[in-house]
Amino acid sequence: MKKVFIYTVATLFFGFLGQAQDIKQAKNAIDAEQYEVAKNTLETITASKPTDGYAKFLLGNVCLLQGDYAAAKKHFDFGISCSTKGNFSYIGLGYIALDKGDVAEAEKYFALATQNSSKKDLEETVYIGKAYTYSDHPNYKKAVEILSKSRLIDPANTSVLLALADAYKFNKKQNDAYDCYREAFRLDNTLLRAKMGLGTLIKNAHNFPYALSAFDEVIALNANYGPVYRELAETQYLWALNDARNYDTHIAKGLAFYEKYMSLTDYSLESRMRHADFLILAKDYKALEIEANEMTKIDKVNPRIYRYLGYSAYYNNNFDTAISSLTSYVSDPSNRVIGRDYFYIGAAKLSKGVSLVPIDNSLIENGILDLKKSFDMSPAIAGELPDLAKKLYEKKLYNQAATVYEIAIANTETKSYLMDNFFFASSVYWACSGIENLSPLQIEQLNKADMALNTIITASPTTQDAYLFKARIQVLLKNNILVAKNYEDFISTANKKDPAELIKMKSKLVEAYNNLGIIYADTDKVKAKDNFGKTLSIDPSNQNAIEQLKLLR
Repeated sequence: MKKVFIYTVATLFFGFLGQAQDIKQAKNAIDAEQYEVAKNTLETITASKPTDGYAKFLLGNVCLLQGDYAAAKKHFDFGISCSTKGNFSYIGLGYIALDKGDVAEAEKYFALATQNSSKKDLEETVYIGKAYTYSDHPNYKKAVEILSKSRLIDPANTSVLLALADAYKFNKKQNDAYDCYREAFRLDNTLLRAKMGLGTLIKNAHNFPYALSAFDEVIALNANYGPVYRELAETQYLWALNDARNYDTHIAKGLAFYEKYMSLTDYSLESRMRHADFLILAKDYKALEIEANEMTKIDKVNPRIYRYLGYSAYYNNNFDTAISSLTSYVSDPSNRVIGRDYFYIGAAKLSKGVSLVPIDNSLIENGILDLKKSFDMSPAIAGELPDLAKKLYEKKLYNQAATVYEIAIANTETKSYLMDNFFFASSVYWACSGIENLSPLQIEQLNKADMALNTIITASPTTQDAYLFKARIQVLLKNNILVAKNYEDFISTANKKDPAELIKMKSKLVEAYNNLGIIYADTDKVKAKDNFGKTLSIDPSNQNAIEQLKLLR
C-alpha cells in the first residue's frame, strides 16, 4: 500500500509538473505572439482537465487577442464554473464589457474575480490592469492606479512591472514607463518584452535610428523572438511618414521585417490578418489583394476577410466589390466595426457615383452618410476626407462637396484644416451663386461659410482670397456694408503682395474695384469714380467700368 501511495503521489506530482510546463509553454507562445501554438496547447490542457479554470481563461484570452469575441466569451462562461481558478474568467468577461463601453458591468466582473483573493494574489490585478490598458475604451489612469498598488506589495514582481510599464507608456508617462521596463529586465534578463519595451519608447519619441539599435539588442539576445521584427516594421513605417524622400525604402524594409515576423509566428489566418493590417498602413494595396485572396483559401467565410477585400478593391477601383464586401462586414453585429470600414464604403459609393454617366447623385448622398458615420466613430479620418470632397468640387457638385468639407473641419487638428475651411466656404458660395431667393438653409450655410473664412483670417491675415469670398458671400446675402468692407480688405491685402502675384490677381482686383464702384455710386460719386478708374488702370478696355463712368458723369 505504501508503494502504491508513493507511486500515486509521484504520478500526481509529475502530472501537475507537466501541466505547469504546458501552461508555461502556452504563456511563452502568447508572449511570442504565436497564438495558434498557444491555442493548441491550451485546448489540449482543457480537454484533459476540464476543471482547470486558469487554462480556460488563458484560452479565452488568446481568442480575445485574435479578435474572436464569440469564442472568447464561450470559454470565459465555461471557465467561471471551473473548480480551479474559475475566478480568472470573470476578468475576461470584464474585458469584453469594457470593449462594449459598459464600465459598470466590467467593474462588477472584476470585483467577482478578486472577492476571494488575498493581497498577495497579484496575477488577477495584473490581468485587470491589462484589461484597462488594452480595451477598446482604455482607462490608463485606472490601470496605473491598480498596478501601482500591486507594485507596492511586491516591487520585484516582473509581471506587475511589465504591465505597469505598458500602462504608463500609453498614458504618456514615458519616464515612469522606462523605469518599469528597465527594472523588469534587470530582475529577469530573459524577459525580452521588457527589453523591447525600452525600444518602443524610443520609437514613440521618433528617434528612429536609436530605436532600431535598441531592437537590434533584443535580436542579439534571441534572433527568433518574433515580436521585435513587428516593432522594427512599425518603426520603418513611422520613419517613412517622417522621411518623404526615402519613403519607399523605409516601407520596403518594413515589409521585409513583417515577413520575418510572420515566419517566426505562424502563417495562420490570424497571422495573415495582422500582415494585412500592416499592408494597409503601408498602402501596399496590390499585396493586400493577394493576401486577401490567400486568406479566402484558408477560410472563405471569416468576416474580417471582407474588410481586406473591400479595402484593396477600393484602391484598385473595383468599387462594387468594395461596397459589397464591406457592407457585408459591417452588417454583422458580431464584427468589430471601425470607422475606416464606413469610410471605404462611403468613398467607394462616392467614387462610383461621380464616375457614372450621368452622375448618380443618390449614390453620392448615400456615400456621404457613410463618411459622416466613419467620422463620428473616428474623427482622425477627417484628414482623408478632403481628397473625396475635391472629386465632388471638380465635378461642380458644390452642395455635396460642402457637406464633406464641413465634416472634415469638425476636426480642428488636421493638417489641412485651414485649406478645408476655405474650400468649404468656396463650395457653399458656388452652390448658392446665381440663386435669387435663398432658402433659410442656404442662408444658414452662407453664414457658416463666412465664419469659416474668419477662421482662416484669424490664423493667416494675409490670405487675400478669404476676404474676397467673404465679400462674394455678402453680395449673396445683400449686405452692401460688409461687401464694401471685405472687398476693401481684399484690395488692401492684395496690394501688399509682390507685383508678380498682383498680375495673377488682375481679374479679382477688377471684380473688387467694379463692385465697390457700384456700391458707392449712390452715396459717394468721388469714391465710385476712383474705383472705376482703378479698374481701367488694370484693364483699360473693361466695358463695365467705362459704362459706369459715363453714367456718373
